[in-house]
Formats: sequence, C-alpha cells, structure tokens
Amino acid sequence: MVNPPKAPKKPYWHQLHGDIRPDDYYWLRERNNPEVIRYLEEENQYFESAMKPLEPLTEKLAKEIRSHIAEDDTEIPVQDGSYFYYKRMVANLDYPIYARKRANTRQELTQVPEEIILDLNTLAKPGEFLSVTVQKVSPNHQLLAFLENHDGTDRYTLRILDLRDHHFLPDSTPNIFLQHSVEWDASGQFLYYLKVDESQRPFQLWRHRLGDVMSNDVLIYEETDLTYTLSLTKSLDGQYLLLTSQNKRTNEIRVLPTQEPEGSWTVFWPRETDVLYFVEHWHHQFIVLTNKEARNFTLLSCPDSQLSSPNCTALVPYNDNQYLQHVYPFAQCVIVSGREEGLTQLWIYHEGQLTRLQWPESLYYVSMGPNRDANATEILVHYESFLTPTITYGLDPQTRQLTILKQQEVPGGYEPQNYEQKRLWVTAADGVDIPVSMVYRRGLLQEGPHPLILYGYGSYGMSTEPHFDPSKLPLLDRGVILVTAHVRGGSERGRWWYEQGKLMNKRNTFTDFITVARYLIDHGFTVPQKLAARGRSAGGLLMGAVLNMAPELFQVVVPGVPFVDVVTTMLDATIPLTTLEWDEWGDPHFPEAYAYMKSYSPYDNIESKDYPHIFIYTGLNDPRVGYFEPAKFVARLREMKTDTHQLLLKTHMGAGHSGASGRYSRIRETAEEYAFILDKLGIGQ
Repeated sequence: MVNPPKAPKKPYWHQLHGDIRPDDYYWLRERNNPEVIRYLEEENQYFESAMKPLEPLTEKLAKEIRSHIAEDDTEIPVQDGSYFYYKRMVANLDYPIYARKRANTRQELTQVPEEIILDLNTLAKPGEFLSVTVQKVSPNHQLLAFLENHDGTDRYTLRILDLRDHHFLPDSTPNIFLQHSVEWDASGQFLYYLKVDESQRPFQLWRHRLGDVMSNDVLIYEETDLTYTLSLTKSLDGQYLLLTSQNKRTNEIRVLPTQEPEGSWTVFWPRETDVLYFVEHWHHQFIVLTNKEARNFTLLSCPDSQLSSPNCTALVPYNDNQYLQHVYPFAQCVIVSGREEGLTQLWIYHEGQLTRLQWPESLYYVSMGPNRDANATEILVHYESFLTPTITYGLDPQTRQLTILKQQEVPGGYEPQNYEQKRLWVTAADGVDIPVSMVYRRGLLQEGPHPLILYGYGSYGMSTEPHFDPSKLPLLDRGVILVTAHVRGGSERGRWWYEQGKLMNKRNTFTDFITVARYLIDHGFTVPQKLAARGRSAGGLLMGAVLNMAPELFQVVVPGVPFVDVVTTMLDATIPLTTLEWDEWGDPHFPEAYAYMKSYSPYDNIESKDYPHIFIYTGLNDPRVGYFEPAKFVARLREMKTDTHQLLLKTHMGAGHSGASGRYSRIRETAEEYAFILDKLGIGQ
C-alpha cells in the first residue's frame, strides 16, 4: 500500500489584531504551482491505494444503488401556454433529455409527437464535466436560451438555440451566473442576463437585442456593493421582470414591465438594513412577503401603480408560528409555501385566510412543482417522505382537490412497510429543543446499539428535509440507522432558528450536533464505535468543528467539500464569494468577530490528539470552497494527529463544488463514500 503523503511545511504567519496564526501549508493555495498539483495527485494515489481493498464493497453498493433507480424515467410534463415541457432519462445515458409536446390538455399528450428541444448527452464530452442550468424558452416558444458549463465553476456561457431548425444562434456570451440570471421580455426580442465579476459574483445586468452583436449589449445596472449579489426573475404571470440586489440580511428589488423592454426600471422599496422582501404580481397588484416588523414574514399587497410601503395592506394577520417563504399567484388562487411545526407546508390564500393543506404522514416534505403558467388549471405539487417516493399531484385551483399524476418508481423490490421514520426532540444545554429525524428498518430499534450515520448542515437558513432517497436503501438494508440533526443555522423552526446559528451564535450549530450525538449514544441507539457523521460544504465546516470539539464520539467522519479555514478565507476578498459571506460568519477584520471565528475554525483548532477515520473530498475547480482548504486541513491533520486511523483526501481534478456531473459517476462516488463508512463501522459486505 502507498504511504500517506506529507505536504512540505513552508513557514508562513498571518498577523492581525495583535494575534499571530501559523500557516505552514498556506502555499497549497498556489493552484498553478506544479508542486501543489503533484501533492494533490499523490493524495489521490494514496486514496486509490487505501480504497483498493474496498473495491468489491464499492462495486456491490454501486450496483445496489443503481438497481433502485429507474434507468428510464420521464417527469410529469409542465404546461406553458400551448406546450407541455418535461425532461426524461434514458438507460445508460448520463444526462437528461429535455422535450416538449404541443397540446391543450394533459389528456392529449399521448396522441401528439414528442419534440426534443435539448439533449444534454450531445453536449457532453467523455470524461469531462457538464452542467446546464438555466433554460428559458422565449414567449413565442421558438427560441431556447440556456447556460452551459464544462469546468465546475460558477461561470457559465449563454447560448441560444432556434427550436424551429435546431441551429445555434451566434448570440452567445461567457461569464454568466449559474442561476436566476436569464430572462426574456414579452416580445422575445430582448434577453436580459447577469454577468459575474472576477470573484464570480453576479454584479451586472445587461440587455441584449436578438440579432445584434453582443458587443452592442446595454449595461442596465451594476451592483457596486461587494457584499451584494444580483438575481433576475420574472413574475409568474410574465408581466414583470424582477431584479433583486441582496445579501443575507437586506435586499432591494427593481421592476420592469416585460412589455416595455427598453423602459426604466423602478425601485420597489429602497434597501433598508435587516429588511428582506420578495414580490410577485397578481391581478393588478403586487403581493409582498417581508420580515419588516415580522420576523417570520408577513403577506402584504399593494397596487402595481403605487410601489411604496405605505400603500401596502396586510392580506392575512401575522402569525409568528408560520414561517412564510414563497408566494405563487395563479390566476385562480394564491399558494404560499413555508414552514410550521418544523415541517414544510403549503397554504391556499382565500379572503384573508391561509388554509393549510393536510398530508398523511407526520414526517414529510412538500413543495411546489415547476409550474410555468399562471393560468394553469392544474397546479403541480410534490410530496415525499423518508418512506414515500415522490408523488406529483395535480391541484385543481377551484376545487382544491389533489389528483395523483405520478409516483416515483423504485425498482429493485422496495416495500415502504419494511421501514419506519420518526421525529425526536433533543434538548440543548440552553434549553432549546432540537428536531431530529430518523429512518431505519422496521423493528430494528427493539435491539441495539446499531451502526448509525448522523447528518447535519445548519447554515444559510437552509433546512434539511426528509427526502426519499433510493441510494440510502443499501444502508438501511444493512441495519444502519440514518439520522438528521436539524441544528441551528437552518430554518427548520423558522427564521429565528437561522439567526441562532449564524455570526456570533455560530457555535450553537456545532454544540447542537454534539448534543444530538451524545443523546443517541446515551439512549442506546448507537455507541461511538458504530457512529459516523456526514456533512458537506458548510456542513463540512460542521464536521471539521465537531472533529476538533468531540472526536471521541465518532468512529468515522466524512466532510465533503468542507469550509474549514474560516478566518483565512473570510479575510481574503479575492476568493470567490468571500465578501458575500460576511453576513453569515462575520467579518474578521473586526477583532471580536476574528476571535470568535478563530475559536471554532477547524484548521486553526487542530490539536495533537486522536481523531476518527476521516474521508474528505473536494474539487479542484470549486469556486465556493477552494480545494486548498481541505488540502491544508488534511496536511495539518497528518502532521498533528496521534492515532493510526485512516485519513483520506480525494480531489476531483476536473470538477467543482458538486463533484461529478454524470449520474453514473455520481453513483460511483456515493458508493465509495458509503463503502468507507461501512467498512469503518464494521460492516464489510
């Protein structure tokens, strides 16, 4: 077996606020340095050598995962005017095929031919990364604008495909942000797009007239505040373009009628610190969701002729137990999505009231489908749980009746009655109750302790939901309990749950996770020798912090694309997205924030002690968490740790934050991670 590589130490010190931080591996950020690439490749060779004995288990898991995923699958078509759009997967192809059919009703779809509008497999090159994100069809359904990327960064290229003869127009431009960044005007003659700056921050709105050379495009707006980004959307009824300048605490929206593409944009409400608002358009009025004087957001309306806060009136009384997050104004009804009682919810608005839709299980996830048409007579809604494969419902906006249109196929003999799910509440040291979700084989809890994988995230207000995931079945069938700790920093219990896990409250995220781990051990669900932990990105920060704070609780930890060098990264404004993160973690240019962030930064708190088995993965082109953070973390761990447990680093040399792009490559990567975990938990087959 190959020996673990050791990165050379090159003395370097950071000095700020009278404090000195040694950083002997700072040089690993020099991406163009051949010595850096050589070190990463040595780590990859060591990873391959260490995983070689687990190859049979990896292959077996990959085969099992693949056996539970429908190789041929078609989404429920979504109505948009006179067309129904959908995507489908084909066996042995890595990428989806996007298609449409021309029909007036869903019942006609079986009688009309399919038109393929974009086959991603024709854009993919063998062994290379591919991502296609935004796809926007022109109002007359003749052109498709989409974004394409081949390196895993957040810099995409805008391309336009003529759907009449399937040739690409010369209208193309690079450096477009990956999402919420392209929209058509009402005529289909103008296209708006957002460009990114050197740090991959979407900061400029441009207008393009179809047929003009891109060099003649008009710059409409530039966001000069480095802590803000832009996003571009269109109201569901297609009448307004919405340009949002935002950070994590404050935003400002500009609106433009789509019928006036060369008109002037109007500021809806000027930005006001700590005030967030979101707008939609419905029957000559704007519907507004805002947290102004309402921490969990309230629902307002104002005439589209008078865009000011004093002209807004409440649509419903504010309810602090309901966290309202999105509004969907269809011609015949308004639906609001959000959270209540720790779970996602959908409400129908009618005459000053929100009526919550009811669901059959006590633990579930419900979301709006990809509805494109405000005039739709059938609204798509998705429902799932740990046990229930995704159901797509059609909601009649007049009768409010739900009709099942499709349920996710799970081949390979899945029987939901063979499994159980439950919600626990674990009390933190400060008296706050932490939601905990778990799924396991039926009857398993009658004995114990068991192998258990604890997952967590807890940042940006992003909640972790009880999704159905067929790739987890091989774990459940081996007697593993899968548990999610809904730690502070997410929004599971409302906006306040997020606020309690950010900035100077960030340590709550880590202590919540540790509290849940101890609860699971103390109550006989598992023991440290059978306990694993997983988390990626900001969840990788959680893993890194927990490794330092309570390594004795875990047998194996897997931090994916982990944000582990918090202080150094947050001090470097040249790194993509750093300035946008100060509202999440704090700005270490200020002494108090610096000291607090340093107190938990995983890289800065590695000690000479025993650590669990660790498997870390990253991507060389990752624009969100630089590859050098996990590389430095591993290098220092190799130097400091006193145990003989395995420490592996895998760097995907051709991808970014999301790893491999092809679905079969993703299955393989998942199987590798599972094999490492199961092996360390004593499950060898």
